[in-house]
Amino acid sequence: MVLNDEHSEFDGETGEITQKVETMFGDANYTVAFEDGQEQGVPEDNLEAADEA
Repeated sequence: MVLNDEHSEFDGETGEITQKVETMFGDANYTVAFEDGQEQGVPEDNLEAADEA
C-alpha cells in the first residue's frame, strides 16, 4: 500500500498493512509498516494500492 498523507514522514512510501482496527463509528484504521518504521491510525482514504513490481 502507498500512504498519501502530507503530514506523515512516510508520505508517498510503500508499506504493508499489519493491523486493521474498526472504530466505534464503523470506520477502519490501519497500522502500516514501512522499511524505516510504522504509522498507526491510518484511515482507508489515505491508502492506495501499490503498483506490482
